[in-house]
Amino acid sequence: MPLVAGVDSSTQSCKVVVRDAETGALVRQGRAPHPDGTEVDPRAWWDALLTAVDAAGGLADVAAVSVAGQQHGMVCLDAAGQVVRPALLWNDTRSAEAARELIEEAGGDATGRRFWAGATGSVPVASFTATKLRWLARHEPANADRVAAVCLPHDWLTWRLAGAPGLDALRTDRGDASGTGYWSPRTGEYRLDLLDRAFGRRLQVPAVLGPAEPAGVLDPAVLGGRAGDVLLGPGTGDNAAAALGVGAGPGDVVVSIGTSGTVFAVADAPAADAAGAVAGFADATGRYLPLVCTLNAARVLDAAAALLRVGLDEVAELALAVPPGADGLVMVPYLEGERTPNRPLATGSVHGLTLSNATAGHLARAAVEGMLCALADGLDALIAQGATADRVILVGGGARSAAVRRIAPQVFGCPVVVPPPGEYVADGAARQAAWVALGGATPPPWTLGATERYAAEAVPAIRERYAQARDRIVDRPGVVTGP
Repeated sequence: MPLVAGVDSSTQSCKVVVRDAETGALVRQGRAPHPDGTEVDPRAWWDALLTAVDAAGGLADVAAVSVAGQQHGMVCLDAAGQVVRPALLWNDTRSAEAARELIEEAGGDATGRRFWAGATGSVPVASFTATKLRWLARHEPANADRVAAVCLPHDWLTWRLAGAPGLDALRTDRGDASGTGYWSPRTGEYRLDLLDRAFGRRLQVPAVLGPAEPAGVLDPAVLGGRAGDVLLGPGTGDNAAAALGVGAGPGDVVVSIGTSGTVFAVADAPAADAAGAVAGFADATGRYLPLVCTLNAARVLDAAAALLRVGLDEVAELALAVPPGADGLVMVPYLEGERTPNRPLATGSVHGLTLSNATAGHLARAAVEGMLCALADGLDALIAQGATADRVILVGGGARSAAVRRIAPQVFGCPVVVPPPGEYVADGAARQAAWVALGGATPPPWTLGATERYAAEAVPAIRERYAQARDRIVDRPGVVTGP
């Protein structure tokens, strides 16, 4: 039976799964942690990948491997292929002013947003690679002068797996390229003029491969010195891989609750939201992936647990013991600024505190509801762009919470399906690797296994109170926005 490997190089860790190429059955897996922070030396990713591969039993017996990675991260290389500076990650907000500059330079706020949405499918925010390049050019000119090529985390890891054969061998895919701010999902071409505009000069960028087009062959040194002929898949961004991993189809909206929160759907036409809420990304199959991303997701639950000095299971138990709406207590969970809405300097806040709701259970319930309401705002934005939400597929570490699973249908207003716990980003990468290894017009038809379905009556009051609180958030210290 042919085996394939999928890699998920996420913000917090590296996961490797080895699966049967034809059935998707899990054979073995491994993982290793990543360092904390919003900027990371890419060599830490490489070390973690090697550790995770070793824990998964190596790659000597696989036919193909694909890497999925956190989107947007800026990896800058010099002419010799050496990393110029630590990579700025998607959640590094220091480039927020650069995003505003790029919009203003394109004609002012409204005109600039329309321009960028039409050109790249998305309006620049601090997460995007283009804004990080502008920040680098403005704030670290000596480092900027050394840069010869820019790529994304998954691009760099794929290139290293191939033996780092030269800058002209850098490869990427449509899904990850669509989050740079200088590639157009609508035309399928780079907008190098926008790269020039962001950075000030032309850089080498990875070639964009088709969904099942090999990126090369695994360097035998990664196999412990043994010769091999292991194909490298094109790889993709983490959300495109998750969509592939869960087999999302028409009418499905995927909500992923990890370090970030993402809400996305597979579409047949590209999106272009001038308001900037929906990013018009591409997916890993040749279609499109309109997506809304929040910076604050599972770590909202972690923060609640730390504040209450209990574990995550206890947070869920406390939350479920309190009625919907938490008796008027509302949390706006912008704990690290926010991307959607674009308020990078915002802070979190609690509203409606009274003697009757000043309990651990009410705070736990408000944290869960606040996190889900922020994601539901994203669901509304997707629907406004033409997406259909017959059901929500809930994945990610936050989906393990019993409170999240049971409260989600009350907030989203539609049934919620939870697949078995799994590494769906790594699984999507493995499915792509199987597509490369087996060929064919479509990915192999893997099945998810038994899923759990949750349904409940929607409770509109939860979102109504949240919206009132959200519109009076603190955008920067001492400044209140909203009515």
